[in-house]
Amino acid sequence: MRLLPRSTHLRALVAGLTVLIAGIVAGGFVLLGSAGEGEQPVSAGATAPVPVPGSPSASAEIVPDPALPSSPPVADAAVRVTPPSMMAIAPAPVSADTLRAIAALKNVREVAGADGGAVRASGRGLQLLAVDPTSFRSWTPKPVADKPEVWSALARDEVVADSGTVDRTGMVLGAEYQIDGGPQVRLAASAPLGLPGVDGLVSIGLGRRLGLAPGVVVLIHTDHGTADRRAVGRLLGKRAQIVTVGAARTPVVAPSKPASTSGLVGRPGSYLELYQRAATTCPGLSWTVLAAIGQVESGHGRNNGPSSAGALGPMQFMPATWEAYGFDGDGDGEKDIWSPYDAVPAAAKYLCANGAGRGGDKLRKSVWFYNHSWSYVDKVLGLAGAYARRYP
Repeated sequence: MRLLPRSTHLRALVAGLTVLIAGIVAGGFVLLGSAGEGEQPVSAGATAPVPVPGSPSASAEIVPDPALPSSPPVADAAVRVTPPSMMAIAPAPVSADTLRAIAALKNVREVAGADGGAVRASGRGLQLLAVDPTSFRSWTPKPVADKPEVWSALARDEVVADSGTVDRTGMVLGAEYQIDGGPQVRLAASAPLGLPGVDGLVSIGLGRRLGLAPGVVVLIHTDHGTADRRAVGRLLGKRAQIVTVGAARTPVVAPSKPASTSGLVGRPGSYLELYQRAATTCPGLSWTVLAAIGQVESGHGRNNGPSSAGALGPMQFMPATWEAYGFDGDGDGEKDIWSPYDAVPAAAKYLCANGAGRGGDKLRKSVWFYNHSWSYVDKVLGLAGAYARRYP
């Protein structure tokens, strides 16, 4: 995604294949074209085949994360939301000069160009936009902009589908889909994107591999009122299709969420302190077990899923298990499966409910309940021991 405020220059359009454009269909648009981690553990509350206890330990293959002491659990940042009030689909790549001309129209504050096209994924027709997750974030609704799982998925070259598309097609989060004539892709997240006719987002790099057309989609943000539709049409050509997107809104800057000192664990500034605080909620449970699970499951929040089994968040809870054990750890009024401040103490609660605080065989069994694999138990407890040696 390439943003064009009035005073900035647009980067060169991304090279790719060209597509033909069809008209607006059922309130949306159609882009016609051709589609050119190691072990993933089953997460808390999931079921899996149960191996025989005492399988060889894999703990020697992993070591404590050296960034753990200072790594912050969450990097909150204000997002300047500039939602589009108009979207246009051009029959050919839109030049930088044309984008600048649109940006100069009355009421227009921001303009962005994106790649787009149609693919078929396991028999399903999908209309996709290829975007830069960093710059495109502000063009989505605020609840979507604030969800890190959406932007980390795009950064990993995975697919983010519109929520309505998932409901309509029955696609499954975490599943992989074969693109006709292209690669296999993973559906990693869904969100209400708010873009008419758009079924999903991919990164620019993945869009190239899928054969999406460069620079054929234009998004326009206005502060007040709307842009002159006819003027936009004259600049893009007679065959361009223009769609109104919601209502024009004034851009806002979301305040950073203040660090809470209330709740079960508050909002400590590092994962190390978070694991240590969360462990105190289960007398007898060492923080090193939580740290080991956090590293094995998500790399301390670096890969929050969804997993192939549908587990979510930094501690990889299955949604049904979260319903029973999730709670508000930092006192912000939400039980957020994606928040480490909620997920880490929830993991302590889940382990404690299965006897982790009593140690020995009870601890081993509680870790087995977290993930039904004895090799997983060996890996976690071996890594917990390594953490204890590194952080005495």
